[in-house]
Formats: sequence, structure tokens, C-alpha cells
Amino acid sequence: MTTTQPATGELPIPGPGVSATSGQRQRTAMRTHLCGDLRADHVGRTVSVCGWVAHRRQHGQSLTFVDLRDHSGLLQVVVDGSVDVRSEYVLRVTGTVAIRPDGTANPALTTGEVELRDCAVEILSVATPPPFPLDDRADAVDESTRLAYRYLDLRRERMQRNLRARSAVLGAMRAALAPFDFVEVETPLLMPSTPEGAREFIVPSRQFPGSFYALPQSPQLFKQLLMVGGTDRYFQFARCLRDEDLRADRQYEFTQLDLEMSFVDQDDVLEVISTAVLAAARAVTTEPVPPIERITWREAMNRFGVDKPDLRFGLELVELTEIFAGSGFKAFAGADAIKGIRVPGGSAAHNRRRLDDLTTRAKSLGAKGLVWMRVGAGGKLESPAAKFLSDDELAGIIAATEAVEGDLLLLVADEWATACEVLGQLRNDLGRPPAGQGPLRFVWVVDFPLFVGVDQATGRPKPGHHPFTRPHPDDIAKLEIDPLEVRSRAYDLVLNGWELGSGSIRIHESALQQRIFGLLGITPEEANARFGFFLTPFGYGAPPHGGFAVGIDRLVAILAGEENIREVIAFPKTQSGLDPLTGAPTRVTDRQLRELGVRVIAPEAPVTGSDPAGERG
Repeated sequence: MTTTQPATGELPIPGPGVSATSGQRQRTAMRTHLCGDLRADHVGRTVSVCGWVAHRRQHGQSLTFVDLRDHSGLLQVVVDGSVDVRSEYVLRVTGTVAIRPDGTANPALTTGEVELRDCAVEILSVATPPPFPLDDRADAVDESTRLAYRYLDLRRERMQRNLRARSAVLGAMRAALAPFDFVEVETPLLMPSTPEGAREFIVPSRQFPGSFYALPQSPQLFKQLLMVGGTDRYFQFARCLRDEDLRADRQYEFTQLDLEMSFVDQDDVLEVISTAVLAAARAVTTEPVPPIERITWREAMNRFGVDKPDLRFGLELVELTEIFAGSGFKAFAGADAIKGIRVPGGSAAHNRRRLDDLTTRAKSLGAKGLVWMRVGAGGKLESPAAKFLSDDELAGIIAATEAVEGDLLLLVADEWATACEVLGQLRNDLGRPPAGQGPLRFVWVVDFPLFVGVDQATGRPKPGHHPFTRPHPDDIAKLEIDPLEVRSRAYDLVLNGWELGSGSIRIHESALQQRIFGLLGITPEEANARFGFFLTPFGYGAPPHGGFAVGIDRLVAILAGEENIREVIAFPKTQSGLDPLTGAPTRVTDRQLRELGVRVIAPEAPVTGSDPAGERG
């Protein structure tokens, strides 16, 4: 081995025609370049790189090949003689960049044209063999094992790419907001309990025994108070916490771009958020991103059956109710709504067993049943229900669905909401691709209902959003007369069928707020007890305002092509809420409990060891 590092100890400076790569921007006392940044332009230069041993190949006693890895990629290092290094040893290598011999270039690597020769190798740290390979093979490793050794899992190219995509999203969003004159403000993590939303995490107070803080489900109350305080435009990348059952798109802890704006209407908020999320998408993907579409909640339900529609595929719901007005078919007679979907070419793909499974699925979703029809030769509909329908009805189905031979039709007759929701779920079951596959299709869903149904116990309407959401100005007169028909100034942003976040224009007048509280059965005394610290400031002059919150974890997951947000979070919990790395949650000592004035009375159960088994703004 030979050493070619300059005797002065100074780092080599790139010569004419060599661009300043990120490797040179990350120059330190120990390295001149990142492993993945070296190219043919660097041939003949003496460089120093640092990283982990990915592979070592010994060619007798005369030559050793080492693949050195850092977050930027792999670099082949050629060492004269034998060098005693193992997988994941940390090395500093100084050598000369050279073109690989003919026939040995590796097009799978960005550095595949070059290698490092005449190398001096310094072992910076030895390593125990890792419990799983730190490459794509780790994708098949049990998740609890990967999370227990997350510091190793993070070395993998996939995880490094995801973390850098997340950083790029945050940077792009912050830069996109700058021209809009936003002020970045941090809001408290310890706040009073306001249990009108999801279950909260509660924190006992040592100084005030018997009293508790809550961790914020969102900065909702504080960001509105910032508007009362004249901040005008606020944002932060807020950490939020909710004690909810976990799933692929939900964690106890999550991050959202949270913002609020004064003297605005809905279009102003949507413009700002659209600018930020499109900038984030462009920072991560090279694919063209189409403009964000906008549809009403009712249109979303009528066309897609869900309020977070996936626009990447067809199978849209078709309205069939009028075709069966006065029908003699018992299953359709008197139904509030009859809707269907056409599955192109689905007839051959669905045998009787699969059709029975679809019927069972529809019933499990709340439908009374499911009518299926195959489209045979000449457009003839083949179905057990066909004999109960008139020729006009059968012809009407074909015309409305635009069905052709070989298609499969699925029909549901029920209450409007049930018919939409059941077919919406079947549509997703049959056609929805993975969230990160295919084009990016953003859509704004606006004009949500202010209330969603009636509480059977109280007879009061139930809020569709939080109780500070502003009613649609055209519907305020309906509040006491027909509250379930009142639209709100609430809006959701959806990407590829995932809800990225929600927001609304807020109520800023005391009289209108009291009307809403009255409809919900909240007396002035109860309102003061629950929200007094929030409502009192509004009496001192509150501006019209509105806001939004974007779920960063969900956005990054889709942009990175991941189906689970845990893959874009550095240190997540498992789906059961455990942290295999730290063992959390853990018990605390009796002394700690006494200091807090807390006594554990729940039955003891193990909480450590191996793993068993949207955001509102």
C-alpha cells in the first residue's frame, strides 16, 4: 500500500474543469469527497474518502477489492496486497482516482466507471458482524428486528434516500412559504386537555399533584390565538401526538406543516398550500406533477364513493337511481339510491366464488346485498337478477355504464351514503394501485358537511370537523332549520387516495360561535369551562382567519414510493406502539411515581420485549 496524501496535510483542490460536487462541499479534515461523487472527471486526482465496508474481495495475497459505502453511494477501492477489514468496518482511504480496466465497469453504480488505486487504508473503527445484511435483502427481515437495530437499518441506501427525501420536502416547503411572508412560530408541547378530538397523551405535573398537561394533538388553538395576536401569517413544522391505534399511515408522533392566515378566504389558503406541496413534490420526483384538481365533497362521494378519492384509476360510480324508478324488483324498489361500477374485462376474471366474496365484502361494509351482472355477447346482461328486470331497465344499465362484452357490473341499492361508501370501498379493492405507484394525483376536496349525522343519545348534530369551523355563507340560514344540509368552509388535500391533511376557515364572531355551540348542546358555561382560555381572547377583536395542516410523514411516504410511513421516520414505533430499539414504553420507579402523585392500579402486563403481532388542522 502506498500513501499519496500531500505531505503538507492540505486537502487536494479540484483542478480546472472539475465541478464542485457535494463531496467537495462536504470536505472535512478527514475526507475530500463523498464515495458516491467520484466520476471520470476526477481521474488522476488524489482524494480521501471515508465510509463503511460494504464488501471485501481478496484476490490471493496481492490484491484486495473493497466496496466502501457512505450515504452517497459505493466506491470500489483497490488495495495492493492484503488488508484485514471486515463488513461494516469504518475506513479512511486515500488514493488516486482511475478508470476501471476494460470490461470491468459497473453500470449499476454511479461510480461504476472509476475506482481508487494506490490506496492507503486507515481503520477508524472495527465492527461486529451486523445481525442482517445492510442492503436490499434487509427488506425481508422482520420489522421488529430492523427497528431494534435501527441505527444499522438507517445505513441502507433505501433508508438514506427516504430521510433525504424528507429533508428535501421540508426545505422546499419552507422556501415556498418565504415569498408569502409567513412567520415561523413554535407553540407549546404542554397544554391543557381538550378531549374533543382523538385520545390524548396525558402528562402528570410534579409541582401540582393531581393536575395534568396534555400533549398537543395539533397546535389548533394556539395558531388561532396567534391570529388574534396580530401575527397575520404563521407556520411551523409541528410535532403532534395522538393516542390512537396505529396502522400503516398513522403513528403516535407525527409531523405536520401547520399554518394559519388572517384576512383570507378559502382560495387564499388553498393557493399557499398548493404552492408548498407542489414544490415538495418537485424537490423529490422528476416526474411531471399535474395541477391540483378541486372537487366538492358531494361530487367525490358520487363519483368515487369516498372523501379521499384516488384519481389514478377509473371504475367511477355511475348513478342508476332514475332507471329503476317504479321498478318491480324487490331489491331495488324504493331504494334511496342505486349506484354501480363497471369493471372493464372483469367478467372472465371473476368466477362465482370471487363474486360471492365480493357480495360478502359488500355486506360487511353495511350493504344489504350486491347485484352483479356479466356483460355477454351482444350486450346481454347475465345475472340471477336479470329475470326480475324489464328490457328498458336492462338497456338503461348498459347505456348508463357504457358496458361492453366481457365487462362486470356491480350494483348496490341502499341509502345514498351507504351505496356510495360500499361501492367506493369495492372500487379501491378492485383497482387501487400502491400509493407510491403511478402518477401523483393531488385533489382538493371542498364543501364538506358541517355536521355528519345525529347523536342518537342526545339528538344533536355531530360536527364533521372541529366546532370552530365556519359554515358556508350560503347555508348559514339553514343552521337551525336543516343542519345536516349545511356545508362548511372545510377542505381536505388528498394524494393518491391518502388524506394529506385538513383545514378550514374559522369562526371569528362570538355570536356565530355561540349558535354552533347551541346546536351541539354546549352551554355557555360548558364552553367557558372547556375553551375559556381560547374563547376569551376572541372578545378583544379577532380577524377573519383560516388555516391548514399537511401530514409530512404521509406526503414523504408517497413521494418516496413507500406504503408505510414508518419507512420515512428515523425512529418510529411498531404498529403495536412499541419501540424495539429503546424498549419503550417502560416502567418507572416507585420514587418517580410518588413525586408525581401517581399510583398505578391497572393490572400489570409486560410492555417490553419483542413486538406481538390524518391530520386535522
